[in-house]
Amino acid sequence: MRRIYCCITVFTAFLLLTGSIALAESANSSFNQGFEKHLQGDLTGAIRCYSKAIDNNTAFAMAYQMRGIAQQQLKKYSQAINDFSMVITCGEPSFKSIGYYNRGVVKNMIGDFAGAIPDFSQAIELDKKMAAAFFHRGIAKSKTGDLSGRQDDFREAARLGDSNAEAWLNTYYPAWKQLPVTAASI
Repeated sequence: MRRIYCCITVFTAFLLLTGSIALAESANSSFNQGFEKHLQGDLTGAIRCYSKAIDNNTAFAMAYQMRGIAQQQLKKYSQAINDFSMVITCGEPSFKSIGYYNRGVVKNMIGDFAGAIPDFSQAIELDKKMAAAFFHRGIAKSKTGDLSGRQDDFREAARLGDSNAEAWLNTYYPAWKQLPVTAASI
């Protein structure tokens, strides 16, 4: 009797393991199909495939990320924000920074500049070398009236290699490289 119970337990564990592997393969397969559709410009089809991948693996951060990008491209901003929020929830720290950054970009796009600033700040906290987060936070600060904050963020973005920030600074503040760095920009 004990031997039969042991065999049933091993067999059940095997079924569970192969089932979870099949779900993971199914999620990856759906994601890959979605990515191909995305590359071909079929955003609605891509969203359908990314959603199927998420149904198979509710913690699939990359599927949320790519679905959020597709939603953003279709101007479905609230859905994109929700997906980027899931990237933040499900992703590893380096991936979370991308989620915060992308959510901030969408908030900038819809005019929620005050809401975008904390997202860019979180992205920067997780990845202090993310030049684009400094640049976009500078844009949001500009729109909320924080002009010195904008300049500090643009300077840091330019220092990290963002050519848009550098071009803007060269145009409007040609001596920007000689100005002292403030604590707000770091």
